[in-house]
Amino acid sequence: MKRYCLALDLKDDPQLIAEYDYWHKTENGWPEIRKSILDAEIRDMQIYRTGNRLFMIMETNDQYVAEKKTVMDAANLKVQEWEQLMWKFQQPLPWAKAGEKWVMMEQIFQL
Repeated sequence: MKRYCLALDLKDDPQLIAEYDYWHKTENGWPEIRKSILDAEIRDMQIYRTGNRLFMIMETNDQYVAEKKTVMDAANLKVQEWEQLMWKFQQPLPWAKAGEKWVMMEQIFQL
């Protein structure tokens, strides 16, 4: 099992943030998106928010390969539709590379 932590910002607009939260409630999520996450060997995913900053924790099994997920997502029309919808709410971190949404965080402490 491996853990990945990533960050992303939402647009600083209370209405957009509320709508983003709405789409991430279990009852409003798209089953195709959940399936695509599980198909990529991600075993658990949690997203936390403070203000407009998002923090994602992903737990994967040893078969998870980020590049493979990128290829799978590009070929999945429903994932592309979801990503298009989510981009309405999201904005890249100032230090993100061109085209990068979620930015991998560096672990700097462990107890």
